Amino acid sequence: MTASPLFVETPVFTAGEAGVCEYRIPALVCTNAGTLLAACDARADRPGDAPNNIDLALKRSEDLGETWSEVQILIDDGGEMAAGDPCMLVDRVAGAVWIIYDHIYPTMDELLRRDPQRAEGAREEWHGRVIFLHAIRSDDDGRTWSAPIDLTPQLKDPEWLAAMAGPGMGITTSSGRLICPGYRRHSADFAQDSAHVYFSDDRGETWRAGAAAAMPTNEAQAVELADGRLMLNMRTPGGHGCRMVATSSDSGATWSEARDDRALIEPGCQASLIRWTSKAAGDDRNRLLFSNPASTTQRTKMTVRMSYDEGETWPVARLVNDEFCAYSCMTALPDGTAGLLYEHKSPDAGTPGLEHLLFARFNEAWLLAES
Repeated sequence: MTASPLFVETPVFTAGEAGVCEYRIPALVCTNAGTLLAACDARADRPGDAPNNIDLALKRSEDLGETWSEVQILIDDGGEMAAGDPCMLVDRVAGAVWIIYDHIYPTMDELLRRDPQRAEGAREEWHGRVIFLHAIRSDDDGRTWSAPIDLTPQLKDPEWLAAMAGPGMGITTSSGRLICPGYRRHSADFAQDSAHVYFSDDRGETWRAGAAAAMPTNEAQAVELADGRLMLNMRTPGGHGCRMVATSSDSGATWSEARDDRALIEPGCQASLIRWTSKAAGDDRNRLLFSNPASTTQRTKMTVRMSYDEGETWPVARLVNDEFCAYSCMTALPDGTAGLLYEHKSPDAGTPGLEHLLFARFNEAWLLAES
């Protein structure tokens, strides 16, 4: 790891850019070729979740985040249709990049108008939304993308209101299994949400959904531990105050009893968890990184934590930004640094929604400087 502290930060998506009112829900990966891909919701006309006019947006960087491409809109279905909550995954075996995302009709009436054949068996969710799970794939480092692939028939149980994406990032395990975090929704009030993972053993030709990990949980992230187990780190409802964690010995098919991780406080918000270094890959130590708003009551104080013992303890914590900050996504970079893409709004911002998605690149020396 680099000896001198390093921390550099730049806006990637800014409210108003390309005529978009608000950018939210970051997903960040580094491809096998070393290209950074940043995906997010482009909330075109107004802030807020679906039902809303939400497009799927992407930027690329070929210099570790120093510069970024123009905004590329990958999915735009028009009207109040939404393509959002992206979970991005690099197939480390084949090199392909996947984005699994929520494809949302604002009402059942809109579904019947646009695609009545899909309406059979579909169920309305929060505010009457009808949610399908779609994927797109790139085989050229994110330059071009496939047409949308409907994963709903493979992954959604008919008893669920919806099968939903991460959001954030997925992983490829040491066995080559593709893992995309997600969650199932059983009721409109979110009280019966449960995190799980979707997985594929044939390079994304087919997918399956694993068992529920805990209830009520949603918006999860997964890492592979040094002993081969998966760890799933899950958002809990507002008021719970901390993340919940479960492990799997069968690559996400089933889960241990979930436990509270009291060190990882949260206000009820998405978070990021990644494998940064691994002794098995030749690094000096095993390191996990975790990022989220480090508060039990407010979405403020974006903080990065580090664990040397596979998430048992988190002795290192460094504040990134003490203003309003919400969702985040991290990735390991080929030079040994890490990248963090996170939502931010300064107190004096004049924009109606979030002001920026900021990208920060840092090293271990910076993390340790004030821990």
